[in-house]
Amino acid sequence: MRVNADFSKRVAVHFNDTEWVKSPSAGVERKMLDRIGEEVARATTIVRFAPGSVYAAHTHDGGEEYLVLDGVFQDETGDFPVGSYVRNPPTSSHTPSASEGATILVKLHQFDPNDRTQVRRSINGAGSVNLFRDEYEDVRVQDWSAGESMPLNSSNGLEVFVLSGSFTEKGEEFQEWDWLRLPPGTQSSAIAGEVGARVWIKSGHLSGMV
Repeated sequence: MRVNADFSKRVAVHFNDTEWVKSPSAGVERKMLDRIGEEVARATTIVRFAPGSVYAAHTHDGGEEYLVLDGVFQDETGDFPVGSYVRNPPTSSHTPSASEGATILVKLHQFDPNDRTQVRRSINGAGSVNLFRDEYEDVRVQDWSAGESMPLNSSNGLEVFVLSGSFTEKGEEFQEWDWLRLPPGTQSSAIAGEVGARVWIKSGHLSGMV
């Protein structure tokens, strides 16, 4: 399966315009943002867990990175409420579940194979949050003020996911849970909407995909 798999192109996915797709686990559905592969895939996905749903135990050979958007996500290591950011490195494993339901943004199979860094952070509260940075990528949350113009210069690629508020880029509006991917070499900018925007940004990680 290939979804938005040409990383040399700008891609925009709007949450409200995208259908949920059933996963192999009952009660677990997905909105695929990009994907290369079948059930084991390099993927960026919004995943929704119905109350009481459980996803089969699995190992993340290429690592897993997720942000909890709604509800409480769970595994053997604990509960992760809204605003939890987690990086599970390659070779890690777990059995995800959500007793009361949850929605997450998750990226799979995109780590350096030698990365063994575990990260657990909360993005709750005002202000920007630096979540992770190494020579390969930079992950952060930013608050943009109403009408603020923000550079989106992506020499090595960039993704923006709207957590709240809105922004426009090249005249296209992005609202809550919308996603924008810009290819390496892009020079662009975003203008925050009338209530500002809170966004998750990942940059520097797409140079090897083009």
